[in-house]
Amino acid sequence: MSNEHGKVDNANINRAARLGRATEDERLLAGPVLDETPFHKTDTWRVMRIMGEFVEGFDALAELGTAVTIFGSARAKPGDVQYETAVTVGRLLGEAGFTIITGGGPGIMEAGNKGAKLAGVQSVGLNVELPFEQHLNPYVDLSIDFRYFFARKVMLVKYAQAFVIFPGGFGTMDELFESLTLIQTGKVQNFPVILFDTSYWGGLVDWLKNSMLAGGKISPDDLNLPILTDSPEEARDIIVRSLQDRNWRLNQEEGARFEARKAYGRR
Repeated sequence: MSNEHGKVDNANINRAARLGRATEDERLLAGPVLDETPFHKTDTWRVMRIMGEFVEGFDALAELGTAVTIFGSARAKPGDVQYETAVTVGRLLGEAGFTIITGGGPGIMEAGNKGAKLAGVQSVGLNVELPFEQHLNPYVDLSIDFRYFFARKVMLVKYAQAFVIFPGGFGTMDELFESLTLIQTGKVQNFPVILFDTSYWGGLVDWLKNSMLAGGKISPDDLNLPILTDSPEEARDIIVRSLQDRNWRLNQEEGARFEARKAYGRR
């Protein structure tokens, strides 16, 4: 091939000789092409960033010890009954030897971390990027920032031995039903999910019975997965017992897992 000056264009010859597929080395060493998406904005880069979030989380929390995650509304205020009760629950669990993990934000999260500080145990906050700015509450000792909700949710489950879930909104419901699904399908075991405040959660439990169960979408044993209470001491005692007597909680969970296996065609 010749260019307009009649000289041979080796680059074009090489391109023509190729089958149209660049090698990975060539792709790696190629300079930036301004009319293409920058690499740091591609899905491949995002996957690497997600991996980085997991590595950071695993590294920071690997030696956390026994822990409980506390969920609930970010809208609860100091002085509210739910806020102050969450402080008590966090303190009692801390005094029983549990690290306290929360989402690191305000409301019930702040209350749980405050209870941990009062008990003198480690207080962890796993913050997530939101469209609006969210500051860590002042009671967090160890914090990790996440871009992705799903990466954060893995950490909230992986490093906890139980959930205590206070009244909350969509985010709280998300964590609640994900945890119930993980238990029902055997992904996690011996994992108490405690719903605190029976007056708040009672209507939801009634709906589970009257709609989900009545419609054949869950089994009666599934209703044993969430544990309702109004007592901070009972919440603590349930979690302590689940560690001291694994079979107690495993037996309660097994019925739900058995029915799930049947539903998916396994006996």
